[in-house]
Amino acid sequence: MRNHAPLPARGGRKAAGRLKGEFCTLWNTNASLVRLQDYGVFVFDPSRCFMILRRCCLVWLSLGICAMGGVSSLSAQTFQGVETKPHPQVQIERAFPELKITRPVILTHAGDGSGRLFVVTQQGIVNVFPNRQDVKPSEVKTFLDIREKVVYKDTENEEGFLGMAFHPKFAENGEFFVYYTSTQAPPHTSVISRFRVSKDNPDQADPNSEEEILRIPQPFWNHNGGTIVFGPDGYLYVGLGDGGAANDPQGNGQNLKTLLGSILRIDVDNTQGDLKYAIPKDNPFVNRKDARGEIYAYGIRNIWRMAFDRKTNVLWAADVGQNLWEEIDLIVPGGNYGWNLREGTHKFGEAGVGPREDLIEPIWEYHHNIGKSITGGHVYRGQKVPALDGMYLYADYVSGLVWALDYDAKAKKLKANYLIPVAESVSLKNMPVITFGEDEEGEVYFTDTFGAIYRFVGK
Repeated sequence: MRNHAPLPARGGRKAAGRLKGEFCTLWNTNASLVRLQDYGVFVFDPSRCFMILRRCCLVWLSLGICAMGGVSSLSAQTFQGVETKPHPQVQIERAFPELKITRPVILTHAGDGSGRLFVVTQQGIVNVFPNRQDVKPSEVKTFLDIREKVVYKDTENEEGFLGMAFHPKFAENGEFFVYYTSTQAPPHTSVISRFRVSKDNPDQADPNSEEEILRIPQPFWNHNGGTIVFGPDGYLYVGLGDGGAANDPQGNGQNLKTLLGSILRIDVDNTQGDLKYAIPKDNPFVNRKDARGEIYAYGIRNIWRMAFDRKTNVLWAADVGQNLWEEIDLIVPGGNYGWNLREGTHKFGEAGVGPREDLIEPIWEYHHNIGKSITGGHVYRGQKVPALDGMYLYADYVSGLVWALDYDAKAKKLKANYLIPVAESVSLKNMPVITFGEDEEGEVYFTDTFGAIYRFVGK
């Protein structure tokens, strides 16, 4: 899924004390804590001790931030001359306040006119409920339960049920697609499968309808990516991480012969040869012998959520950083986004390089003194909050900050970056944001690791 653990800051001694308790249990591999394995620490290795100590210092830095009253003082980042400032007209409030869903890693809709919302647990349950703010827990139904097929461990929590996308013609064919880590051998295997809705109950999928489309071996348990989304062209786009560990040890990001470290584009309505899908003929590498034809873009570390702008059809992606920088990218066919030669707009490591014409720079980045693990969202195209129209909503999983990026894609120019404040009615001011999602009307929501769902409203 991602890299870093949530350290929700609430300010004052109580918050600092809570974080101190979380830090002290760091070594107990709690699900919400720092993943030491992500930095190569699988067994005791003196050469890695510095990396552990560095991360521990960052945790204690977060404690200090809490003691000083929260992380808002770190939110004033500047990039390309654009300074972040609070949004004067928008705030965050709880949505569906009576609901809490375990590790809600996906929020989406079926696009069938029903207005229903689907919220997926990382363990493998797809919940469905009506899109009403007063919805009761008793109204939440189980659409699909595949926990027996899904690998999820608190100690390896970048695996699990990570992606879900309804077919554009779901209302006609009842098809939807999922991305999950399979319990079948070998370990760390990602699977993309097709399921179908029950013929008798629209609120229940047929658990026996699974048809495996693609199987992707992963060398490690982390950096699995997992976002799947249908594009305006009807093809399925798949966001894959570089395979895990740290620093991209296998060089997958710059290797076109592997699917890892890339975004795929496949046709799930047709088959081709031995494949259970077809490769679109206009994919950028389809005629190259030294590349996988499925690849649409590459040089990716670990995209944690990507989404198409409903109005412009631009594909936005948030790529989780390694040492210092989190980034937002606009994805184009054939694009090389630089990993592991670049991190954000910076040279990465001894083998890294400076700016190059063949490497696409992010449109926005922020430093790890702001946050340490980006969660990508959506370009807002709803009707309820006009002040957000056309802005890209995103957050940081560790600092709990939520922003709206105003970017002119035609002019390729940043206009503003707004910090979205939290309403007084919300007790937790810095939520560990795990994912974003849209309803059928284009309203945007996000979830946190504690099971709550939030929405954006005008002041």
